[in-house]
Amino acid sequence: MLFLACQIAAAETVQVKYHGAVALDSFACSAVKDHSDISRICYDKAERYMLIRLKTTYYHYCQIDSATVQGLLTAQAKRQFFVTHIRGSGEDGPFDCRTHPMPKKYRD
Repeated sequence: MLFLACQIAAAETVQVKYHGAVALDSFACSAVKDHSDISRICYDKAERYMLIRLKTTYYHYCQIDSATVQGLLTAQAKRQFFVTHIRGSGEDGPFDCRTHPMPKKYRD
């Protein structure tokens, strides 16, 4: 069953706000069911690149370490963890792709 889910994700492409289309073939994706506006987290560990779906929109984060992503995945209050540790202030943030290098593989 897990193999099938990985294959489905491999064929999937999502639209990322402020960036464009991203194929999910290198990502490990997890559905989130904790009654917040976060519904999916996808992470490419090799590239340190995370996509997160808030409501119906995907956003991306660059140079994000696996420990932070794991913390998000295991947090009881994922939205609070996201706001406190990942999301920026609007101008910059610890993993903002405007100020942190985006992996070459995902650039337009």
